[in-house]
Amino acid sequence: MDQVIALERGLSKFQPLKKIICYDDFDRGLNGWLDLHPNYVGKDFNLLRHSQVEKTQWGPIMLSSASYRFAGTHGSMEGTYSLKLATRPVSSSYDQPPAPGSMSHAIKRMTNHLPGGLRQIECWYSYTPEQDRLGIGEKSIRAFGVFFDNQDEENRFFAGARYVNCVNGEMIRKWQVFQTADHVTDLDWAYGVENDWCKRGIDNQWYGRRNSDGSGDGFVWVPDGHQDLCYNESDDKINWLYLRFLYDSEKKEYVELQSGNRIFDLRGIKITTAESYARINGLLNPCFWIENDTNRRVFFYVDSVVVSAE
Repeated sequence: MDQVIALERGLSKFQPLKKIICYDDFDRGLNGWLDLHPNYVGKDFNLLRHSQVEKTQWGPIMLSSASYRFAGTHGSMEGTYSLKLATRPVSSSYDQPPAPGSMSHAIKRMTNHLPGGLRQIECWYSYTPEQDRLGIGEKSIRAFGVFFDNQDEENRFFAGARYVNCVNGEMIRKWQVFQTADHVTDLDWAYGVENDWCKRGIDNQWYGRRNSDGSGDGFVWVPDGHQDLCYNESDDKINWLYLRFLYDSEKKEYVELQSGNRIFDLRGIKITTAESYARINGLLNPCFWIENDTNRRVFFYVDSVVVSAE
């Protein structure tokens, strides 16, 4: 007998793999996405160990209708609400550890139920600084991106892509992927902190030494990765952009990055692995984040997101 499979119309703007793990339309709520916070497991709910990166002040996430002083309410690309990441109005020089509150993270905590293989995340997103001053604020946005925090029976590994927009006031506009050089040690990774809980190759978004050109211990440039993204004439005009990131969790290798109508071939670029951590086998956590380059709040909006597997 012939079968007809009917999919929700909203999926027509995506290119999911065979198995859809989740489809999150933020008109239906947060769908399990939440702020990324450290582990409050010490006495009186304090942190257990010192880290050079202060993780208690990252900016909040929320559902937003994207209202601005002049534009009024944008709504989302389809509907009213999007997932909004908002930093605090603080920053530090790029070659320093990120200032407390200079980033905002959104994470969905899941576990894997499928054999290793292709994993993909897609979204429609937008980004802008707070509309709090004259001029075009594009230079206030340092970087944003998407990544997965994975753990299988042997390794924990981070697979991610980052758009470096501006570094210390200089526009860069290039894509990177997470990868850690062989010569980098755990001590290098943790900015010189002895016995830091985070090991080399974990949490690339804030660990690893950084260089003034936008490079760093935790990233490699995507070949031919320069791209001018659509950014309108003022900070209250947001444009929705398409992003698709694909990697192979079994081969520990990148496959493809699509930004708008450009497709970057990432095959041959390996994903850095670390020894597995205790109690988190099967981890499959998708994350978004944004970082500011000036003492000004910046925002990242996600209209909807699809995570899928082959």
